[in-house]
Amino acid sequence: MRRRPVTAGKIFKIIACVVIFGSLFTFIVMSLWNAILPAVIHVEAINFWQALGIIILSKILFSGMGGGGPWKGRHRWKERMMDKWEHMSEEDKARFKSRWEERCGRWGRGPFSQKFDQRFDPENKAPESKGEAGAE
Repeated sequence: MRRRPVTAGKIFKIIACVVIFGSLFTFIVMSLWNAILPAVIHVEAINFWQALGIIILSKILFSGMGGGGPWKGRHRWKERMMDKWEHMSEEDKARFKSRWEERCGRWGRGPFSQKFDQRFDPENKAPESKGEAGAE
């Protein structure tokens, strides 16, 4: 499949659309702020540039500078720990469990309890029944 060349006209249209959308979004934020917040929490009305600043600030605070934000990889630690656990020797697992119990006490449940070992044991092919989840 042959790709069409990117022309200056296409680039101009894309930039124009981004500017129009950004301006419209900023105007909506400014209008909502000025319609609601001065009456509710007694703050001053804002202008267009202050609304744009609030949008940029919220982007930085809630999404980060370009990595997808704090919520992008929130479950990666769990995947990394599961992978690490699967590759640990039995002595390492026992050492990890004892150090965990020293720090946090014995809770009897959790990903590193005996059920975890049974769930990820390659010789144990039977699925865990719903009735025994969490009970020890």
